[in-house]
Amino acid sequence: MGCLVSTPKDTGGNRRRPGSIGEVSVYVPGLRIPKPVDFSQSLSGHVSKTLVERLTAMRTRIVVMAGQEALTITRTRRKTTTQHGRSTLADLHQALEDYLPVLLGLVSDGSQLQFKVQFIWVNQEDDAEETSMFNAWYEVLSVLHLMAVLSLSQANLLLLPRTSADFYQPKASEESRRGSIDIFLKAAGYLDCAVRHVLPRLPSELRRNLPVDLAEGVLRALCLQALGQVLTSSLD
Repeated sequence: MGCLVSTPKDTGGNRRRPGSIGEVSVYVPGLRIPKPVDFSQSLSGHVSKTLVERLTAMRTRIVVMAGQEALTITRTRRKTTTQHGRSTLADLHQALEDYLPVLLGLVSDGSQLQFKVQFIWVNQEDDAEETSMFNAWYEVLSVLHLMAVLSLSQANLLLLPRTSADFYQPKASEESRRGSIDIFLKAAGYLDCAVRHVLPRLPSELRRNLPVDLAEGVLRALCLQALGQVLTSSLD
């Protein structure tokens, strides 16, 4: 588990700061990162070649982007945009949103395809904590969890006090706070969906073998935290 704390770091020198600093802390669990999967071997003869290629391309992109993001996600000071000016968190989040409906095709209507592929995820903070399951609902659950964690990270960045060589803004702007509320609500929605609609799809034996980050109690607690942070942000 990791925690991002929205606190400014000294930019150097003896620059004086305001005596009262608006500080916001957002708890963000460590990322769970997907490992490569061979869809062609698992799904060959069961679905079209086009679908296999699409799944492979989408998930490979996520694997690469998540691996890159994991290197920086726990740093409180980081570049939040790519060279093209787009948020790296937003790019990864969009890739997951694009992948999710295609993935759901493997589990629709009780399809046996949901048991054909071995999905593997590892915790960024403990390479030994690797979990693999031949169940596409596990993949859905992991994707929703990652989307929620990315949302919490995005909200955290919006609430970071702005610093530069010329000025220091001790509190996030009203616009940033409003934006963070919407993102917190999205995070809560992903987690609520995971608890209500995905976990019940997994057999009890598999649920007992889930990593702690995906345990029902942990998901519910994280959901409540997101909702509570929404309330805190709106009252500040």
